[in-house]
This record gives sequence, structure tokens and C-alpha cells, in this order.
Amino acid sequence: MSSFRLQLDLQLFSGEKTEPATPKKRQEARKKGQVAKSMDLPAAFILFFSFLSFFLLGGYMKEKLVSLFQSIFYNFLTLNLSMNNIMVLFETVSLQMLLILGPIFLISIVIAVLGNYLQIGFLMTGDPLMMKFSKINPLEGAKKLFSLRAVVDFLKSMLKMTIIGIVVYQTLWGEREHIMQLARLPLEEIIIYASAVTLRLGIKIGFVLIVLAILDYIYQKYEHEKSLKMSKQDIKDEYKKSEGDPLVKGKIREKQRRMALQRMMAEVPKADVVITNPTHFAVAIQYDAGKMQAPTVIAKGTDYIALKIKQVAKDNGIITMENKPLARALYAQVEIGESIPSDMFQAVAEVLAYVYKMKGK
Repeated sequence: MSSFRLQLDLQLFSGEKTEPATPKKRQEARKKGQVAKSMDLPAAFILFFSFLSFFLLGGYMKEKLVSLFQSIFYNFLTLNLSMNNIMVLFETVSLQMLLILGPIFLISIVIAVLGNYLQIGFLMTGDPLMMKFSKINPLEGAKKLFSLRAVVDFLKSMLKMTIIGIVVYQTLWGEREHIMQLARLPLEEIIIYASAVTLRLGIKIGFVLIVLAILDYIYQKYEHEKSLKMSKQDIKDEYKKSEGDPLVKGKIREKQRRMALQRMMAEVPKADVVITNPTHFAVAIQYDAGKMQAPTVIAKGTDYIALKIKQVAKDNGIITMENKPLARALYAQVEIGESIPSDMFQAVAEVLAYVYKMKGK
């Protein structure tokens, strides 16, 4: 009873997903688009580097923007209202806005690509885009809505909003004296001050979001590794699928050995002599002067197979000779179908000469 209970416990334990995923399981998951990835990390990088680029390229953007307004006020307001003039104005404004905002767009695209590449590398897959009925199943949707992952995502959002609120509050509270004096300043200084505060807030918030996104990526990697874990039975099943069932492979090998043995036994009647140990080894030698450059081993075996070779030789009138050293050497050094090596020519030639003499050749 105790042994049955122990076996049952071991079977239950083998079903637990406690083993790390195999490379094959990881590769299959990657092909399906199942990778450890934080959606917050690229967004945080884009926000941070966008505000940083505003800070670094502020002079360039200001110069281009002032030049655009000067061009509009000095060159276009005095022109007649016509289709051609409107098209020229539209093209000029579009080109200038592209030059102003182009660097920001380019930086955002590069950062977005790098943010994803650093997490998952290069990955092209259409599996997540395929239509699956499970995605529109209301029950599955309800499960995801009330799952642990949904709770974690909600807590992450609350944490981000709380931290961002604290950063904004502390920054504005530190600038309260300057903010109270804005009503007495010219419009240009107000705009410059508001821009500077906004840039500092954007950089601070972006940095905070990057830190939170890195923590989220670590969590996503942990969840991904957890979801990929396999049980011992899963690993065995995967091995069977990739390498084949050991029982089936064993049967195939046994059948192959049996067929090879049958083919070998069919060659024994062609032998000129069988050299034996006398009981443990048997090697069948054939020599055809017109076709072979040297005598060839056409069959060999030990124990039971050796007895079978000697029995087939006896049934077909093949001479059997006992030569223990030669039988052992031939069995160890010469494979079936191979010619006798030169260092054994003398010994084999003496055996064949004796056989031919007995046959009257």
C-alpha cells in the first residue's frame, strides 16, 4: 500500500511544471511571438529622449520657427490671394514644419525600434495577428479581466500615476515663488519660463518611467519564464517527438539487426573457409582471384552468431578451421565487406592454401 502511494505521489510530482523550458520550447514560443517584453519600456524611452531632444535642439527649433513666422509676415501677407500663392505658402510652411519636427520624429522612431530590439532582438512573426476565436470568447475575456495579471497591471498604472503626481507636485512646489511672479513678467519671459519647467518635468517623468519600465521588464521576464516552465512529463514527451519513442526506435534497430544478420548468413555459403576460435568467434573468408585483390570477410560473429555461421557452413559443405589468434584478430580488425589487411596476408594465405589442397584445387 505504501509503495502504491509513493508511486502515485511521484506521478503527481512529475506533472508539476518545475523544470526550465527546453531550447525547443523557447524557439516555438518565440515563433508564436511569446517573448518577454515590456510595452512601457519603448514608450518611456520615447518620452525621455523626445524631451531631451527638445532640450538639446531648442535653439535650432526656435531659429526655424522664428524664420517661418518672419517669412509668413514679410513675404506672404502682402501677396494677392490666389491659388498659386496659397500653394507656395502651403509648401513653404510644410517644408519648414518638417525641418522643425523631423528630428523629433526620427529620434522617436529610432528609439522605438531600439527599445524593442534590446528586449527581444530581431523578430518577424505573424502568428499574433492571426484570427483566433479564443480572442473573442467572452469567457476568456472575463478571465483575463479578473486575472492576477490584470490586477498587477492596474497596480502598476496606479503606481506610475502616483509617482508622476509626486514628481510634478515637488517640481511645481519648488517653483511656486517664480510661478507667483509670472503675472508681472512680459509674455516672452512667461513662455520661456513655462517651456523650461515643462522640459524639466518631461525629462524627470521620462527618467522615472524608464526606471519603472525596467522593473516591469524584469517582472515580464519572470512571468514569461514561469509560463514556459515544463513538467518532467512534458520534457519526456518533447524528447519522444523530436528523437522518436525509445521503444519504437529499439524495435526498429532490432529489426535492422535481424535483417543484417539474415543478409550476412545468406553470404556464408559463398565463403571458402570459416576460421573459428573454436566456440566464441567465427569469421567467414571468401577469395575470388578474378574479382578480388585480396581475401574478404563476408561474415563474422561471436557466441550465438558464431554458432549460426558454423552451422550454415556445415550445412553447405564449407570447411571450418580452428585458429584462435587469427580468428580474434580478423574479428577485431576487419569489418564485413573489407579486405584482409597486408599484415594478415601470410596467415590467411596459409589457411586458404590448406583449404584448396583439401578441395583438390
